[in-house]
Amino acid sequence: QVQLAESGGGLVQAGGSLRLSCVASGRPLDYYNMAWFRQAPGREREFAAAIHATGATTYYEDSVKGRFTISRDKAKNTVYLQMDSLKPEDTAVYYCAADPSLYVHQTQSQYAFWGQGTQVTVSS
Repeated sequence: QVQLAESGGGLVQAGGSLRLSCVASGRPLDYYNMAWFRQAPGREREFAAAIHATGATTYYEDSVKGRFTISRDKAKNTVYLQMDSLKPEDTAVYYCAADPSLYVHQTQSQYAFWGQGTQVTVSS
């Protein structure tokens, strides 16, 4: 099994940037497709971004395209989410998740391993 730990959240003004990190332990992330999901207050958890185990392909939810970038560092066993041009509607708890299957999914039920989440708050 793999254990995931997110960090990098915080309070930022609209238009600012944050970089979230998801460090894995227990197993190399090479075996997993990775994703970031987010859950805003009073809303369901939703997909934000994903990256294939090889790093070759990435996927983004429409509202974050062009502003968020998902990447992975094999040597550090870490996945990142660079968030630029942040908006108040990006305020949420952000979770990283790992999926050992062949294809990248955008539904949370496909992801077997989850971190505890990190809070991102964007002020207007």
